[in-house]
Amino acid sequence: MPDPSAAPMIRTTSQLDPVDPSNSSALRRVYGAFPSGLTTLAVLVDGTPVGMVASSFTSVSVDPPLVSVCIQLTSSTWPRLRARPVIGLSVLAADQERQCRSLAGREQHRFDDVDWAADANGAVYIAGSVAWMECTVHEIVRAGDHDIVLLRMQAARLNGPAPLVFHGSAFHALAATA
Repeated sequence: MPDPSAAPMIRTTSQLDPVDPSNSSALRRVYGAFPSGLTTLAVLVDGTPVGMVASSFTSVSVDPPLVSVCIQLTSSTWPRLRARPVIGLSVLAADQERQCRSLAGREQHRFDDVDWAADANGAVYIAGSVAWMECTVHEIVRAGDHDIVLLRMQAARLNGPAPLVFHGSAFHALAATA
């Protein structure tokens, strides 16, 4: 048991490997040190699914039920999604790496090999995902080269499997601890 009267060990930042925040490649590696889940945002546009992958998903609030994603300002897909009254958000499952790669690929082929379903409101969900959320845009906050998009959950369904995780520029599955 540690001695509570002992002085705490203090490490200085000089012991850390330096990263230049103006170097975008290095900064992405720093951001990639934190694991994130993978989600899709998708809608029907003229009967065709349109969507994108977002790895910056997080829960924000229970009352009201809010979640957030960060969208790069240069996205050509986001303007098509935000114009719709509802957006389907799917939390991808551990076995959906192939679907994730497809949905992050060239826009005109994103849904070619992906099973999906749409609800009566035009929200699109990826089959086999961990969870589905029907959302509306609550607020958009500009933050550097991204928009922080707050989405208000209107309905949800929990499907159960373990989520797909992205960490260190690679896909992972969660492992249970003893």
